[in-house]
Amino acid sequence: MRVNDGRWPGWGVDAGLVVLTFVPALLSQPYVDTSGPAWVSLMAYEAVGVVVLLLRRRMPATAFVVGFSALLAALVGSAGEGAKLSPLVFLPPAVLLYNLGHHGVSRRRTMSAVLGVSVLSAAGLWLNRMTTDSGDFQGGLDVLAALAPMPLAWVMGFAARTRQELLLAAERRAADARRAQALEAAQATQRERTRIAGEMHDVVAHSLTLLVVHAETLRARGGELPDWARAQIDGLAAAGRQSSGELRDLLRMLRDPADAVPLQPVPDLGELDALLAGHRAAGGTVELTMDVASQPVPGSVQLAVYRVVQEALVNARRHAPGAPVQVTVYGKDDGELRCEIVNGRGVRRAAAGAGIGLGLVSMEERMSALGGELTAGPTGDGGFRVAATMPWAGADA
Repeated sequence: MRVNDGRWPGWGVDAGLVVLTFVPALLSQPYVDTSGPAWVSLMAYEAVGVVVLLLRRRMPATAFVVGFSALLAALVGSAGEGAKLSPLVFLPPAVLLYNLGHHGVSRRRTMSAVLGVSVLSAAGLWLNRMTTDSGDFQGGLDVLAALAPMPLAWVMGFAARTRQELLLAAERRAADARRAQALEAAQATQRERTRIAGEMHDVVAHSLTLLVVHAETLRARGGELPDWARAQIDGLAAAGRQSSGELRDLLRMLRDPADAVPLQPVPDLGELDALLAGHRAAGGTVELTMDVASQPVPGSVQLAVYRVVQEALVNARRHAPGAPVQVTVYGKDDGELRCEIVNGRGVRRAAAGAGIGLGLVSMEERMSALGGELTAGPTGDGGFRVAATMPWAGADA
């Protein structure tokens, strides 16, 4: 039989309970009495018992009263005909009494059902003595012995229900504790994000603002500078303004992740020309080859390409000053976009201790988030190559 989530299906439980409750009486009846009245009373009783057993969850108290009434009718009717039923006919009322305690009906209904059954039992014993003269078929100690353990079935059902309620309460407390822990962790994370945003604002934003102010001051006095210096100052001022805008967006996101909509447009493939122009203004040499399919490239992929090219150019200026750089961006037929940045050997000595390796880590994280791949390493002629491949089919446009 198939098991769902570690529990038997409801119909399987009902079928098994019917078999275990009613079949034993049928098997033992031939050893007690094989007369026709005995079999008729037993079969009629079990037919009613099967129905009330299947309805026990919906109407616990009613099922118990009806099932017990059917048992009394079968016992009194068979005794009146001089027939005896198997003692195992008391199994169904025991199951129904367990069900009454387990399903937690109101105390008033439980007491009403027990009182009603008690009155029916007394009436059944009286009717039994009135309809038969033989002492062998009059209810006595044998009936009392069969009924005496019945309250234990209700106690077991009540204990099972209590245990189940305790388990559910423990699960709710555990769920509440997990939610409280998650909320506390989220609050701690937000406090740390706010602290980092404050530190970045106090240190980076302040220094970056001063850099832009000095660059704009130099631009205002551009007539006193040589031509090469004016180009460098223009590039410095533009880069400073762009970085200031991106830093403001980053600080807003750190302080409140729900307010992560950027104030300025997100860079895309159309901004690559301006990015390369800034590299050239800083004294670098770079060429771009771009062949993207006519279908639109998702914004997340375009941003990832922009950041990869941006980081690769920064690394080229830092580690291979003056080296020519070739940037290639093209779409593949299998729904992937490939970006490759290759720089040659630097014409000047790189600054000592330049870089701490976080740029490559950032690029790898971006590719991993998009389901892409990143390869980076030196070339045979002393240069460096960065290649990123990312799918755009499953990315958000």
